[in-house]
Amino acid sequence: MEHDIIAAISTPPGMGAIAVIRLSGEGSISLTDKIFSSPSDKKLIDAKANSLLFGQIVFNDKMIDEVLVTVFHAPRSFTGEESVEISCHGSVYIQQKIVEALIAQGARLAQAGEFTRRAFKNGKFDLSQAEAVADLIASASQASHRVAMNQMRGGFAEKLTELRDKLLQFVSLIELELDFSEEDVEFANRQKLYELTGEIELEIDKLANSFQLGNAIKSGIPVAIIGETNAGKSTLLNLLLNEEKAIVSEIHGTTRDVIEDTVNIGGVTFRFIDTAGIRHTTDTIESLGIERTFQKIEQASIVLWMIDLTTPTEKIESLAQSIIPKLNEKHVVLLFNKYDLISNTELTEKQNILPHLEAERLFISAKKQQNTDVLQQILVKAAHIPQIGESDVIVTNLRHYEALTKALEAIRRVKEGLEIGISSDFISQDIRECMFYLGEITGQISTDEILGNIFSKFCIGK
Repeated sequence: MEHDIIAAISTPPGMGAIAVIRLSGEGSISLTDKIFSSPSDKKLIDAKANSLLFGQIVFNDKMIDEVLVTVFHAPRSFTGEESVEISCHGSVYIQQKIVEALIAQGARLAQAGEFTRRAFKNGKFDLSQAEAVADLIASASQASHRVAMNQMRGGFAEKLTELRDKLLQFVSLIELELDFSEEDVEFANRQKLYELTGEIELEIDKLANSFQLGNAIKSGIPVAIIGETNAGKSTLLNLLLNEEKAIVSEIHGTTRDVIEDTVNIGGVTFRFIDTAGIRHTTDTIESLGIERTFQKIEQASIVLWMIDLTTPTEKIESLAQSIIPKLNEKHVVLLFNKYDLISNTELTEKQNILPHLEAERLFISAKKQQNTDVLQQILVKAAHIPQIGESDVIVTNLRHYEALTKALEAIRRVKEGLEIGISSDFISQDIRECMFYLGEITGQISTDEILGNIFSKFCIGK
């Protein structure tokens, strides 16, 4: 199957102005020639590399469409193989008929991620760069785009390769010592190795710690919208998302489950979570919703606590007893909603609600969209997304994070082993384990099962 000519529609499903169909594999150009006809009778096989030809796709003596065909010669293509890209009109019918024609000439449909998998196997980039392709396609903000681009350029892989190479030099010397164990010689300087393990520990720890930021950039900063029933949470969610995502009603307890969606504000992706209103209830389903509300508070980085200003202060303070203990280490914003419904005197009194809670405070009217622009500014500032430079390496992939965590454990064992003077063969084993997990990230050490799992998550045609 690795030598088959594969074909797939690479543009998103549906109808658009233009669609792109890709082929890859030795013989792709001559196969396409069988259904391609140019006004000058020029053949694709005679075209220069990276050239574009205009013509028609003809199958069973019927013209399917007028197209532009781009020809790529190995190894200068995305996959490293001979490749063709056909740009046709975006009709779903046209796309399907061209793919059918290609299959009739001997191509087969590509599997999910098969183009990128071939690029990896042909050495166009390592596994971490291949995964960055999927992140780049899915990037929805300036920060996620920058992180994916940095990883695609190979900065992450270079750092890991550098660490592995340093460890390889020492483990080779240690294992050489084991071959001459009877001679009682020492080829690897233990003091230099100890200093190196300290440096590598710091580097891996820094990369692993960047995952929290990277995951927030990739998946969105989690923001929980909490408060009592009918405080205006769903109204605010719909306003922030600019769509009617949640049901808004004057009936208490309308939202009984968690509603989530993402939106880009000021170049930052936020994942807003509308939760069930917190109140005392005997309704079993609503109680489950409230339980999930407290779970989402723990998962959130930012908590927007909606307080209905028409609610008596005593009731707010009573509700606070169950909420405040959950807010440790959270960025809390108190949103005093419906301030257009109370007098200036009442407004002054309400400013002193929950005086011991450290939180930003903002008076809004979600229904009339008053001060919601200020809220957006507060959210962007609270996200604490730093400016990402071209050389910054930030981990966004859970697989990478788990491998880094295991590599960190291994290098710490090496460091501890050197401190207490354990046998060289145990030190060698731990160094090898650290190298294994670093190599697993870049694909220097991989199995077909791991590769299959990674590339199956790609879209077909990529």
